[in-house]
Amino acid sequence: MKGILSLAYKLLVNDKAKFSALLVGITFAVFLMVAMTGLFAGVLRRGSATVINLGAPMWIMDPAVQTVANTIGMPDYVLDAVRSMDGVEYAVPVYSGGALVKMADGVYQAVSVVGLDDISLYGRPPLLEGRIEDIYGENAFIIVKDTEYPKLENPPIGTEFELNDHRGVIVAIANAASNSLFGVPTLYTTYRRALQYIPNPRFTISYILLKPKTPADVARVEQQARRLGYLALTREEFIGKITDFYMFHTGVGMNLLIMTVMSFIVGLSISGQTFYTFILENLEKFGALKAIGAKRGELIAMIFFQAAFTSLTGFGLGVGLVSLVLCLARLRLPDYAGVIAWWNLYSALVMVVVIAAVSSYVGVRKVLHVEPFDIFRG
Repeated sequence: MKGILSLAYKLLVNDKAKFSALLVGITFAVFLMVAMTGLFAGVLRRGSATVINLGAPMWIMDPAVQTVANTIGMPDYVLDAVRSMDGVEYAVPVYSGGALVKMADGVYQAVSVVGLDDISLYGRPPLLEGRIEDIYGENAFIIVKDTEYPKLENPPIGTEFELNDHRGVIVAIANAASNSLFGVPTLYTTYRRALQYIPNPRFTISYILLKPKTPADVARVEQQARRLGYLALTREEFIGKITDFYMFHTGVGMNLLIMTVMSFIVGLSISGQTFYTFILENLEKFGALKAIGAKRGELIAMIFFQAAFTSLTGFGLGVGLVSLVLCLARLRLPDYAGVIAWWNLYSALVMVVVIAAVSSYVGVRKVLHVEPFDIFRG
């Protein structure tokens, strides 16, 4: 069998034009599939940026909330009720909303404001510059240094601005695990200052962040929240809810899915047609092998090896190419959201395996029906 596979490899790479065409087709298909699904993965990650950055194990919210940006206020008594639930170690409120900032030169910029619990500052971001204690100072805000940071003119510590006719001061610069999807800078402050600076409806608690005492208490907390009329979700469940919203209730998911399917069809058609042409041009060689005693199983193994080798090589080249393009795009376009996650690599690999299987099937049918007599007669 080793000799048969070695012969299959030599037959494959000997025709450099056909081999190159096969690699180009599969590489291009993998590139498009991983790029499209990677862009979708990046959009989903940025859509869940607040959930990722705050890092709370569980969230309590109004049942009508669809995404973390779609906040619906809860009354103060809900916080007291949550803190008294069985299985809750601690619970804190958090404010999440939007505002308009006026810089010293008169430029206006929309921002996202996160108000942290005044006592614990739970969910505070890791600081790059400044001290977290300074957030208790008068008019103090922390700015996140992410891809949107330049939109506020790269403000250093001490920069002053206006927020709804209130004076604000940057007292620290923070880092964030995930950038925002909506293209606006993020400011952190205390919960009470956020309520004081930003007009709000009657109910002001955007979310309640809590930690269950044990993993076994998660189901109990969710049940108690339902009896209270609210929804309790773990961090992963909330991210999944946001993912479902962008996938099924917006055009983002369906459009990217269509592009991915088109990429798969392109790769399948190019590789299938090219591999079929390759088989036709080498049909006399397979007929000769059959005439000198090559078994059906050996011929099938040769074709499967050729299809698998070409597909996996194209997969590797495609992943390498898309990784290079993503790196260059991030250097040139800081707002580019594309990432490479395990699931889009796995999806692309599954599609490549399907391409290899279809190409092999086409080749096997042709080779098994060839007769040595027809080859030698020609």
